[in-house]
Amino acid sequence: MRVIAGTARSLRLKTPEGTDTRPTTDRIKETLFNMLQPYLPDAVFADLFAGSGAIGIEALSRGAKSAYFAENDKKALSCIRENLQFTHLADRATVLQTDAVSALYSIHEKEIDIIFMDPPYGCGHEERVLEAVSELSCVTKDTLIVIETSLKTDLSYLDKWGFYLEKEKVYKTNRHIFCRKN
Repeated sequence: MRVIAGTARSLRLKTPEGTDTRPTTDRIKETLFNMLQPYLPDAVFADLFAGSGAIGIEALSRGAKSAYFAENDKKALSCIRENLQFTHLADRATVLQTDAVSALYSIHEKEIDIIFMDPPYGCGHEERVLEAVSELSCVTKDTLIVIETSLKTDLSYLDKWGFYLEKEKVYKTNRHIFCRKN
């Protein structure tokens, strides 16, 4: 796995050992960031369920002002910190050793521009995070929320928490859901 573009382009990233994380492939990451690129310059980016930190690092490499990495697995946290040091992006990053919902309440920004979440599939974390996000003043109608999820995950509850589906990108085994507050 590598950084695809920007200041850390081509640098190889470490991934946590074991099967607790599911890194986004370079091909899917490239497609995702082609869609996100217009929103990245000077953005505040939140990478929830960060794993190796590859998504947040890609955002920083491509021009995000700052990134928050939420992760509670110790091996993954170590990996994120090593990757941030290796890519020389640590000075613009905040690593939060906590679950995604608690992390959201630890981000003290006027506005979060992009929230990316890639929770374990089939555990229902998406709805819990969206419920929390719906209450945050730093998440506005301009905040783009991207959810990486399995093809089977039901997100029909988006409107229940005040969100609407803006776009969906389907791949062979998973998809990206782009949504915003109503």
